[in-house]
Amino acid sequence: MTNILDILKITPSSQSTDFVENKKQFQLHTLLTEQPHKNTWNLSFVMNENALDGLKMIFSVDEDISTKFKELVKDTNIIDNAANSIVEAIENRKKIYIYGCGATGRLAKQMESAIWRPFWKKVKQHSLWNKLKNQLPKNIEDRLIGEMTGGDRALISALEGLEDLQLVGSLQLLDRGVEKGDAVFCVTEGGETSSVIGTILTAVEQYGELTTEKIYDAKKLLYFIYNNPDDVLYPFDRSRTVIEHPAISKINLSTGPQAITGSTRMQSTTSETFILGVILEEGIYRLLKKLLTLEELSELGFSQAEPSLDKFASEMGLLQRILSFDRIMSYIANSLEEIARFTVLESETYKNKKHATYFARKALITVFIDCAERSPTFRLFPLDTVMEKEPKCWVQVWTAGSDYKEAWQNFLSRPFRGLEERFYKADFETKIDDFYLKQSVLRSLSQAGQEQEKMFDFSFSKTQTETREPKEGDLAVLICMDEEIDDLLDTSSYEHKFISLTKEKNANLCLILVSNKKPNEVQKIINKLKADNNFFTSNDVVINITMNKTEDDPLNLRRQTLLKMLLNGHSTGVMVRIGRVVGNTMTHVNPSNLKLIGRATYLILSHINDVVSQKEWVQKYGKTEPITYSEANAILFEAMSFVQECLEKNKPISEVSISIVRIMEALKTKSYIRWENALHILETEGLENYLSQYNPSLGYHS
Repeated sequence: MTNILDILKITPSSQSTDFVENKKQFQLHTLLTEQPHKNTWNLSFVMNENALDGLKMIFSVDEDISTKFKELVKDTNIIDNAANSIVEAIENRKKIYIYGCGATGRLAKQMESAIWRPFWKKVKQHSLWNKLKNQLPKNIEDRLIGEMTGGDRALISALEGLEDLQLVGSLQLLDRGVEKGDAVFCVTEGGETSSVIGTILTAVEQYGELTTEKIYDAKKLLYFIYNNPDDVLYPFDRSRTVIEHPAISKINLSTGPQAITGSTRMQSTTSETFILGVILEEGIYRLLKKLLTLEELSELGFSQAEPSLDKFASEMGLLQRILSFDRIMSYIANSLEEIARFTVLESETYKNKKHATYFARKALITVFIDCAERSPTFRLFPLDTVMEKEPKCWVQVWTAGSDYKEAWQNFLSRPFRGLEERFYKADFETKIDDFYLKQSVLRSLSQAGQEQEKMFDFSFSKTQTETREPKEGDLAVLICMDEEIDDLLDTSSYEHKFISLTKEKNANLCLILVSNKKPNEVQKIINKLKADNNFFTSNDVVINITMNKTEDDPLNLRRQTLLKMLLNGHSTGVMVRIGRVVGNTMTHVNPSNLKLIGRATYLILSHINDVVSQKEWVQKYGKTEPITYSEANAILFEAMSFVQECLEKNKPISEVSISIVRIMEALKTKSYIRWENALHILETEGLENYLSQYNPSLGYHS
């Protein structure tokens, strides 16, 4: 053990001691999703030299998803059963409940608001609804509930402490009226999220004492979807309880390490998004094929539907749906040069202390999710409330709507849902023994209620354009899907008005178009826009992705997944280029819950011990003992206090980065260094350049 705490005059806080000694079940650095990926180990150095090469590295990791799916189709029984659970739930007038936390919570919201509800809205507007309405629930669009830890408010940013308690997931399931016989899908990137585990275990409890018959009934309807190998999860009691439970069906989608170490919003959530979407798509198809002809199914988007009169034909249809993921990757690969231009443009926008505004309608929730998830991953201010006089967040998201309420409705395809204190508070006060967690959870509950709806306005309205319009040098990003592309030429449309505002204010523009239109049709529209010199400059970017018109995508799953992957790769590249990543490590992670405190601790430990083991360090400063986990954690908790003071001055910095610099300087000089001195060094040199002085091999690539 080093004497680093003595040098820095730090006594471990009670919270740090409690975390190290009592929170070992949240020290998750052994998980496969927390390991660095071999394809991207020097990503930050490559990305800063050449954005295209960097993006190729990032997107190469998606090949791991493809490999997993090819394994999955060798035995589709569990996916087949899951699709049947959708049919059973609807036919029995039951609900479908999808629950997740963080990235998978946003996935759950996406399944409801961007996949399920729009499809049934389309069906109800079609003449075929007259044939279906007496055979399906009249409120079928409400039959799927997508919920996340913390409710709709948590879409914006994390509500601290909530994900660390099984109690939270349990209460939310009961609050949403989920009962025995409902189909329940609980999704967790890592397989260890407490709130998600609490949800699935409570769903099992609703079946009472488990007989052989009840186990069979429950297993048909209860699914746990996760992304780490079982043997890696076994040391964690809560995960093992689910994995070994006979009444829960497990769908393990483990793909390996993420493109950015621990960034499970990427490959983990992509694989889970796609497979859960396939389950819904196949379930709806099986439901409707009992009621409609093949020609009628084709009118609703199932154009490749075949008469599935036997199990083999049904399995082939499911297999093809899963394997269609590869085509999504090919569309992205064919657009990488344009995506790279977009990545450079947005990163330069932020380097120049400018802002970005994204506008979307059909793609809104997918766009919103990517923008919101940048905050915890890269230590940025979360999306601004209406109370902010000057923007703190670098990005804002707009959609159609005259005010905040209409924007939320367009966003979610339903009214905003908060967590009501009257349902949760008493249980939080009486059933949480951990003092620190109780305080954190009660504080978060006060920020999760129905009143939060009016705190966030995403409308492209007069109020917004008067106070938060794009300015000269800012970036405006417009995302259009399908028929929205035609609206680009309609001067009364939101899309055309957004471009006009952008150019009126001398902001830069990126136009992202995703459709199954013929390429020449879309190009004609682009050419007409370009003919107006006011609409396009040499800085502007157009990303035009036209998918094969013959491919089925009745729920828009492939379009939304494609856009998710594109934006995830792009925004990661942006953050790498502005110094928020070193190598492929998340050095700007926000330690806002127990899992992320553990990740931040391990990042500090890993970077310090890697440097002091290098021959360059030893030759210059002598042999240095590695720091311990408890030392790194004690310094992290003190850093959290200092960073909070900086945040109150509108100065976001990273606890991990400043801790690394302070420890390194103390080890070099064997003397005390203040946080302010470490911050000055960090701001002057940047973490990547700072570490490279002592570890030249950090950025090596051939």
